[in-house]
Amino acid sequence: MNSGVGVFELLILFGMFGGILIIPMVCFWKIFEKAGYSPWLALGFLLPVVNLALLLFLAFSDWPALKGNDRSAEF
Repeated sequence: MNSGVGVFELLILFGMFGGILIIPMVCFWKIFEKAGYSPWLALGFLLPVVNLALLLFLAFSDWPALKGNDRSAEF
């Protein structure tokens, strides 16, 4: 009896793990890009403590993309 992990199970595992990593990375890449920051900052979300710091930075900083617009009255 073979109790090892088969190829099909490994493909499912890598697919799920890749989806868990890739989908949020694409989202954060676009958020940083639209905010006017380097989209490479999205790679910081792979690190456990850095992701919280980047989230706070993104939430409370003045976005360079909005520097020319006076949108402070909207909020």
